[in-house]
Amino acid sequence: MGQVPRSIQVVGAGLAAATAIETLRTEGYDGEITLVGAEPHLPYERPPLSKDYLAGGAERDSVFVHTRDWFDENGVRLHLGIRAVAIDPGAGSTRLEDGSSVAWDALLLATGSRPRRAGLPGEDLDGVLHLRDLDDSDRLRDALSGAERLAVIGGGWIGLEVAAAARGADVDVTVLERGELPLLGVLGPEVAGVFAELHRDHHVDLRCGVEVSRLVGEGGHVAGVELADGQSIPADLILVAVGAEPNTGLASEAGLQVADGVVVDSALRASVPGVWAAGDIAEAFHPVLGAHLRVEHWDNAREQGRAAARSMLGQPMSYDRLPYFYTDQYELGMEYTGFLGPRDYDHVVLRGDVPGLEFVAIWCSEDRVIAGMGVNVWDAMDSVRDLVTSGREVSLERLRDPDVALSDL
Repeated sequence: MGQVPRSIQVVGAGLAAATAIETLRTEGYDGEITLVGAEPHLPYERPPLSKDYLAGGAERDSVFVHTRDWFDENGVRLHLGIRAVAIDPGAGSTRLEDGSSVAWDALLLATGSRPRRAGLPGEDLDGVLHLRDLDDSDRLRDALSGAERLAVIGGGWIGLEVAAAARGADVDVTVLERGELPLLGVLGPEVAGVFAELHRDHHVDLRCGVEVSRLVGEGGHVAGVELADGQSIPADLILVAVGAEPNTGLASEAGLQVADGVVVDSALRASVPGVWAAGDIAEAFHPVLGAHLRVEHWDNAREQGRAAARSMLGQPMSYDRLPYFYTDQYELGMEYTGFLGPRDYDHVVLRGDVPGLEFVAIWCSEDRVIAGMGVNVWDAMDSVRDLVTSGREVSLERLRDPDVALSDL
């Protein structure tokens, strides 16, 4: 084990920050811990913001990882509602927007990501929303209660989850997706089509292969969307859900190596000594997949926060957990593990009742499993994870045979 730092600072107050701090104390670290967060809120979990909390099925307090009393009892100094504007790894200090500086011996960057703006004329109209943080979810939740027609620009996970929540509130929904299908780049056509039909079955007006040219308004409030082909779609509420961008500005300005995110090794150490990164901003080397990955999912933030804490304490660490995520939309519950690029697989095997939304999808490259997804099937992920991490060859004939358990492949 290496030398344990006397003081640790975490910049960014999301889930990765919360699990890192919890792990530091659980592992017996008794040094000084400081948490700096731009939002005024204590660390919270983001999945409910587009799922249960947005739909009114969860109370606000349920999203927070720990209470303020927990942070007080564990000796964590909180600087919330104040933005870090610069880090100086050489001096071991962070400058805050009020001009003050906070010193540290080790730093964890967990600044997360921000919604990508579409750059459309009219995007600043009232009634045009983005969804990333708790306040965004509050605004969207309030707006849905009085909306009649919602247009969602973007057919990714956030856009589709919000569409499902809006249909549950009996709001008319149009989803506008540039690609041929929603989620096409992450699931491929075979499984992306399942999600397309799911939303159409719930009376979502799903339009694929369309380009939005501008948002139109009346009296400063949004009134609709104009497509590149001249079509107009009325809407009194619009969600722009075209992806997210990592908040890497602090790291880049401090001279850390930044590509798609802050580049870190498998122990989540950045290119400058004394600095680590975790969560949405971390582009971490994955020892199993043999590549640097940046993953924007709840499980990754939770587990990388824990791993970064142990690495900061000098414990041997190689973060090799496969990407994992889940979604809930209408009657469909899904969990997925592995890593699938748009052209990474040769074939996908569907096991089970696809029309009945109870099946497992397995993506393969040659004779190896690279990812898997269970739809309303909750006992498949351990076997899929084993198949991916082992890298062993599998018989496609046996894989397609529903009588052969995944654990027996």
